[in-house]
Amino acid sequence: MSHELEVRTIAKITARLVPFLVICYFVAYLDRVNVGFAALTMNQDLGLSQTAFGFGAGIFFVAYFIFEVPSNLLLERFGARRWIARIMLSWGVLSGLMACLPWISRVTGLGHETTFYVLRVLLGAAEAGFFPGIIFYLTLWFPAEYRARIVGYFMAAIPLSTVIGAPVSGVLLYLHGGFGLAGWQWLFLIEAIPAVILAVVVFFYLTDRPEDAGWLARDEQEWLSRRLLVERRQREASRTYTVSEVLFDRRVISLSLIYFGAVATNYGLSFFLPQIVKAFGLNTFLTTLVSAAPYLVGVIGMVWWGRRSDRAAERTYHAAIPLLVASGGLVLAVLVADPSLKMVAFCIAGFGIFACLPVFWTLPTAFLSGAAAAAGIAVVNSIGNLAGFAGPFAMGWLRDQTGSYTDGLLLLAGLGIVAMGIVLGIGHDTALERAPSGEHAAMRE
Repeated sequence: MSHELEVRTIAKITARLVPFLVICYFVAYLDRVNVGFAALTMNQDLGLSQTAFGFGAGIFFVAYFIFEVPSNLLLERFGARRWIARIMLSWGVLSGLMACLPWISRVTGLGHETTFYVLRVLLGAAEAGFFPGIIFYLTLWFPAEYRARIVGYFMAAIPLSTVIGAPVSGVLLYLHGGFGLAGWQWLFLIEAIPAVILAVVVFFYLTDRPEDAGWLARDEQEWLSRRLLVERRQREASRTYTVSEVLFDRRVISLSLIYFGAVATNYGLSFFLPQIVKAFGLNTFLTTLVSAAPYLVGVIGMVWWGRRSDRAAERTYHAAIPLLVASGGLVLAVLVADPSLKMVAFCIAGFGIFACLPVFWTLPTAFLSGAAAAAGIAVVNSIGNLAGFAGPFAMGWLRDQTGSYTDGLLLLAGLGIVAMGIVLGIGHDTALERAPSGEHAAMRE
């Protein structure tokens, strides 16, 4: 009976929360990285160099870094429903303002480059807290043994945003002339609208905690609350963290460095892959279509690998192996010249880049809870996402200096290898993800 109750409860909360959160993150990630597709025509229109574009694409993450921890602590205090709605509304508006970049530049006299930088900074500040907020939110609803697969489902929105968003963005780039807007302006404007709409839906749809879930039966609420409480006691029996301790904890900092390497491979590639593919001689639409291939492989890898990690109840090697695969794929892409083989290499890299992520996020949530979890997840995400600045900027600068993407891709591969080494070095105590056997058995009676 207890197993049947568990299966029924997990199925119900998965169906209620996960598809909706995937849609929200899909929109968030698309608004974050669609600048890579806009660059196919925007850079020429605005006179942006590769260095300037890489700096602007990446500076988003500097603001993201600054506001990440405060935003996640406010989410823990005010509840996910209100805070995530606020985040989505503000980033939707600012993402849409990217379409007005030439007009803002003329009115303010800042110039195109500076205006581009300012809007990306504001967008980063607006979106800060969304991703770590959702990761923290999922810890309030799903026991540890389910988290890799659930985070994998949720984070599948990252590659899906490119698989679906790439051809859509490619079509939007052809919308020249309407109301005097270029295609890249229509891209920013149209792709910002869903975030504004979803902000309203989030406010009325999400439930902050299981105790407030009127859509769960009483026995389901009680089972889930007890299960999560037992797991929390297990973590706190090992060690209880304060928010200030988390900010300087050695393990949290190590996880931040791992995430830095993983994020660098992701964003360093995603912002420039369309331009790498365009150099194959394809038109704009085919460029966006072909660029989506590594992300389609990434969707499969993310979901399958996360489920595999949960079934094996193993985290360390399931986080380390994909980082090795990602780095190997990037190196292979440098070594081969044929466009088809190069795309195969990027697909291999895509598998590794995305398969690592859901498993990685089981590591901090295994030993942190409460406000400390909100702060710790935000620290890891904010420091790691500084690679979202460093990766694209380094790629753009090296491209301008050398005329090739080779050095940039090798740099990303090296960061992936370093991240893998840290994963293997710090290890992971899987016992922290299991309730004590006595309490667990008692809970199931």
